[in-house]
Amino acid sequence: MSVRAAGPDDLDAVAALEDECLGADAWSRGLVEVGLAGEVPTVVYLVAEAAGPGSPVVGHAVASIVADVAELQRIAVTPAARRGGHATALLDEVVARSKEGGAERLLLEVREDNAGALAFYAARGFVEVDRRRRYYRDGATAVVLRRGLRKGC
Repeated sequence: MSVRAAGPDDLDAVAALEDECLGADAWSRGLVEVGLAGEVPTVVYLVAEAAGPGSPVVGHAVASIVADVAELQRIAVTPAARRGGHATALLDEVVARSKEGGAERLLLEVREDNAGALAFYAARGFVEVDRRRRYYRDGATAVVLRRGLRKGC
């Protein structure tokens, strides 16, 4: 397995992951294309490859890093590759890049009914700091999670 920066050549794989893993909340192909082209300077796209460089893309993550705050906007792994460490590797890379970018904390939102994701993030040091009612298209609530990236945060 490997994690690397994503680029325009990853458009098909990332767009497919969005549709497969995020359903009604998936980003459009056009939005993904803009991000992968590097047109949003604060946004980082990463992909996880199944068995190392050149193997199929099985996951992706998107983070925005602005000053002292980073936000994990997306993380998704195809169902066939779940429980293989890909999400952990993607999150670890987001954390590393966020620290390098000067961020002191990492924020994200998770559907309140996604027990697996909530447990995944709790095990990695995230704590609930807020809730956003009717955040998702279907009206579900988002749980806002935070993890400090520097001592004292």
